[in-house]
Amino acid sequence: MLKYWVEFFDDLQNVRGRSRNTVMAYRRDLEIYSDFTKTAQAIEKIYDFLENRGLSKRSQARVISSIRTYLKFCELKGEKADELRSLRPPKVKVGLPKTLTLQDFEKLVDAAVVDDLAKTKRNQLTLLLLFGLGCRVSELIALDLQDFNETQGWLKILGKGGKERLVPLTDNLLMGLTHYLKEVRPNLIKLKSNSVLMNDRGKRPSRVDIWRWLDAWSKKAGFDETISPHRFRHGCATSLLEGGADLRSIQMLLGHSSIQTTQVYTHVNQKQMKSEIKKFHPLSDVEK
Repeated sequence: MLKYWVEFFDDLQNVRGRSRNTVMAYRRDLEIYSDFTKTAQAIEKIYDFLENRGLSKRSQARVISSIRTYLKFCELKGEKADELRSLRPPKVKVGLPKTLTLQDFEKLVDAAVVDDLAKTKRNQLTLLLLFGLGCRVSELIALDLQDFNETQGWLKILGKGGKERLVPLTDNLLMGLTHYLKEVRPNLIKLKSNSVLMNDRGKRPSRVDIWRWLDAWSKKAGFDETISPHRFRHGCATSLLEGGADLRSIQMLLGHSSIQTTQVYTHVNQKQMKSEIKKFHPLSDVEK
């Protein structure tokens, strides 16, 4: 175990306010670093070590970032951390996020139909919330009854680092959520719970529940791969941008701490525009 293991994770959770998922990600990364330190190799060899473990460049970059954060903490504790100067994350090619089209969303909505009407309504609301709010899975399953303001038409979402944001609801989403809470949810709940969504056991759904549902609906809809929750998030942002929404509004909706994170969707839009011009512009087929 690393020297400041307990103190570091206490600082992450209780001082910096990192989410449980973030803390667990740091734990996994530092367990890899701990394994590396047992090899007694120079820090420069860690890149080969990570490569041999089959980690992608993106995963390697995350591990290096976690190690740097830990070493900086060690320095704050008065320890020398010369390795910090030698660690540089590998260059990662930033790919454009896959989005979800309205047509694909509608296929999933149809595929979410089951024999139980209440579960069908629950399934379809889950899809509507993912696409309509552009929220993360952790934010979706954390939604409580008191987070919904029917009168003013918004939901309070608890994002990364405990940051709250108010998301206005479209008329369809407002109507769908109101109907679900009043007419559907009472038929699903088995134990007292404040959770908006209910799994098949009448409890708050887990991340595994959401992924399991999406996997089943994706297969039923005929997709080659599971439509991930982030596809909904990207689809929501891209649709808003194409509809004329400004980046600042999209940033606030998604809960991005930096506008630079949101700007990736402008590249998605430009890529689509380039494709459309190449396909439909009258000069695209003109020979030089």
